[in-house]
Amino acid sequence: MKRVLVTHSYFYRLDPKQWKFKQPYPPLGSLQAAAVVRESGFETTFFDVALRKGPDEIEQVLAEEKPDVLVIYDDGFNYLTKMCLSVMREAAFTMIGLAKQRNAVVIICNSDSSDHYDKYLAMGVDYVIRGEGEETLRELLVALERENETNEILGVAYNKNGKAIVNSSRPVLKNLDALPLPAWDLIDIESYRKIWKRHHGYFSLNLAYTRGRPYKCNWCAKPIYGNRYNSRSPENVIKEIKYLLEKFQPDHFWMSDDIFGLKPNWINRFRDLVREEKLKFTYKIQSRVDLLLEENTIDALAESGAETVWVGAESGSQKILNAMDKGTTIEQIQTATEQLRSKGIKVGYFLQFGYLGETKSDIESTVKMVLKNMPDEIGISVSYPLPGTKFFEKVKAELKEKQNWTDSDDLAMMYHATYSPAFYKLLHRYVHSRYRIKRGWEQVKKLNFKLRPLASMVYHAPLSVIQSWRLDRLQYAD
Repeated sequence: MKRVLVTHSYFYRLDPKQWKFKQPYPPLGSLQAAAVVRESGFETTFFDVALRKGPDEIEQVLAEEKPDVLVIYDDGFNYLTKMCLSVMREAAFTMIGLAKQRNAVVIICNSDSSDHYDKYLAMGVDYVIRGEGEETLRELLVALERENETNEILGVAYNKNGKAIVNSSRPVLKNLDALPLPAWDLIDIESYRKIWKRHHGYFSLNLAYTRGRPYKCNWCAKPIYGNRYNSRSPENVIKEIKYLLEKFQPDHFWMSDDIFGLKPNWINRFRDLVREEKLKFTYKIQSRVDLLLEENTIDALAESGAETVWVGAESGSQKILNAMDKGTTIEQIQTATEQLRSKGIKVGYFLQFGYLGETKSDIESTVKMVLKNMPDEIGISVSYPLPGTKFFEKVKAELKEKQNWTDSDDLAMMYHATYSPAFYKLLHRYVHSRYRIKRGWEQVKKLNFKLRPLASMVYHAPLSVIQSWRLDRLQYAD
């Protein structure tokens, strides 16, 4: 059987913002692919680049392992890979070149290559897997082993006689329980544990149990799993959690699904199994405020160990939420925040600025919402047009030469928004300053004189005044 080396192309060190956070997670989707390759009977090795310094480090591994096939398979559960950061594209190109020097067949599967398969084929990739990849990868490797033609394998793009051939798309996988558990044994978990423990005092691992999302938000990342929502059973997820708790003893899990617990009674069944198995862990999720407000959802989350819930608040302007086809309301954001807090669950807000039609009044509404509700954490970005979304189609005629961020701290506006890119970069800092001032003041009112929030408040108070003045100048300069 062929020797297959599986890797991926997300390097934390090449993304300074994420590396500074010191919250690295293993490449879950890549480990899932490695498990499928191994289950299919191939001699499988794994090279995890997540904590490596750069793509050149694969050269020694290629020399030692001498793989017949290099599979670059990125983690589709990580939003950072869906963003198609150009620094990671260049890293992938380097690894492709090194593998081709050793005559390995190169297969790649990630969001960027799905969108731009021609660029990857031009760099020497033999096969691009477009969309969800496990079944396509399995069929492709078997075909290569048997020296069969690949023209009928769904979801593949390749060159033939100097021409790009794009096979028909593959339907998404419905029975996720049929997949093997990720090949956790092929990765150095201790390297992740050391970073988490040193910087945060606890160790977190990532899980995923769903694929796709049925909602109609016109900017969401849908190219990989589409609008169909499929999930593993609660029993299957608990099986993996028990394995990870016994083998690696994490303190915490990040459920990296776009939406946690959408199917009716899933969260209740999950809660019941946690109790039956007497499992002890905490976890964070991403969800929607309207879903959280369904009967018993927040209670079940609290009773199963949910510590933090991140919601796509996005904007404090109902006009902008409607323009996004978000399907949620400002009132639901506030109510969900209050109910989560009442159960001792922390709340995080994802916010985005610069959406089409956003005015100064809309921006002010978002800032007011944040300062009124005071979530425990905020994550701020500008609207990012992902290929395969309705939002991308709306703005693609305006996209400049730069269509990908270099790294996740880029925050470049890639289309013509209401204000300049400089305005939005400064707005990002201004909102954080206002948030930190309010947080410090709330500590003072509670007579809780912790040094860090108080020092942050003192630092950001004068800074926010300067930032506000500069924002006004940038606004009128436009």
